[in-house]
Amino acid sequence: MEFTHSTQVETNVEETFAWHERKGAFRRLMPPWEQAELVSGESSLEDGTKLTFKFPMGPIKMKWVAEHSGYNPPHSFADTMVKGPFKTWHHVHSFVETENDTCRVDDRVEYTLPMGTLGRIFGGGNVRKRLQRMFKAREIRLAKDLKRYHNFAHIKRKKILIAGSSGLIGRQLIAYFGTSGHDVWRLVRRTPKENEIQWEPSQGKIKAQELEGFDAIIHLGGAGIGDKRWTKKRKIVLEESRTKSTQLLSSTIAQLQNKPEVFIVSSAMGYYGSRGDENLTEQSAAGTGFLPDMCVAWEASAQAAKDAGVRTVHCRTGLVLDATGGVLKKMLLPAQLGAGGPIGWGKQWYSWISMDDQVYAIDHLMMSTDCEGVYNFGSPNPVRQKMFAKVLGKILRRPSFMPVPPFGIWFLMGKMGVTLATDSSKMLPNRLTESGYEFQYSDLEHALRDALGKWKK
Repeated sequence: MEFTHSTQVETNVEETFAWHERKGAFRRLMPPWEQAELVSGESSLEDGTKLTFKFPMGPIKMKWVAEHSGYNPPHSFADTMVKGPFKTWHHVHSFVETENDTCRVDDRVEYTLPMGTLGRIFGGGNVRKRLQRMFKAREIRLAKDLKRYHNFAHIKRKKILIAGSSGLIGRQLIAYFGTSGHDVWRLVRRTPKENEIQWEPSQGKIKAQELEGFDAIIHLGGAGIGDKRWTKKRKIVLEESRTKSTQLLSSTIAQLQNKPEVFIVSSAMGYYGSRGDENLTEQSAAGTGFLPDMCVAWEASAQAAKDAGVRTVHCRTGLVLDATGGVLKKMLLPAQLGAGGPIGWGKQWYSWISMDDQVYAIDHLMMSTDCEGVYNFGSPNPVRQKMFAKVLGKILRRPSFMPVPPFGIWFLMGKMGVTLATDSSKMLPNRLTESGYEFQYSDLEHALRDALGKWKK
């Protein structure tokens, strides 16, 4: 059996092929709803190199081992399945020069299903549909990433250190920076590997000399807000995991001889608290309660870097849409069961942002030397929770009218669940748009369809 797909991009053949050779290409090309885990490989497309990953196939995880061949830069490379769910699989990637120095990427897959005729009869249609979804997602992501990369291609690549790189946002940010040609390092708490630096923020331990010479330091770390109930002990963990680590990095940066150009630190829309229908811009005052108090302390923890003259950016992030984690993943199961209706009256505002816009906006602020201070990371078009539920139900083809009482959320998740589900934050990204950033997704339905691979036909 054969499957073919073509993708037109705005970069030339050499740039497009080089993108595929860089670290991070595998993750960026993986469909955003797939929870594939790369076990080894990725750094080379040359003949004989192998890539191993695990991916879900129903209730079990399958292992896929692919061996590269046909390496002919910048024109083609191929991969053959050594171990995996197919009987045979051979995938040829071809890079063809098109008009105006642009490129077309042609994918040709020849595959054989297991179980012979029975496999073709019972699995052929499903496999083809899955391939169509997968390669459409690859087409969309590749074209977007290369276009964004081209915006800053004239600027020297940077040496970047990222804390919180294993989190939902960090994994995609690392991959995007890798494919953009930056020299990316991770700040980790375990024994460090290649391109990693060890620290222990809870104990105030970090080797300052190892931070010398980075162009950008990005801190995304902090215990998960929605992972556990908010006991008194948990609230302390949530705040200290943010403030202590940020303060340690900030004070260390201030002492460096070769300071970074920019220090980017996460924050959250929780800074504003629950404010009803109020339009919340970067100039709006902080709210009251646990989340606003924590965010105020979090942002203040970066003061030492600011005082030392380092350009410092705070990203007040809304609900990041990613099907593999975060708030969207929590919403999917009840929505698929037809129980994803309005919470309470559903009038509370949800400020959301696509994962791609989260990544691209961080890149935009890092590369734009005149950008500093606080930026709201949310779509220009926040929606009420009732509308969010309606759009998600429409995409999943499930009813979304059944109300969810806040008491039920409190029973299952405690005060934390009620706060996160019912707080109203109509956050607007005024400074981000004024800085010249153009959102990839300003419309909720478009963003959710891409995140879930549920495009209109």
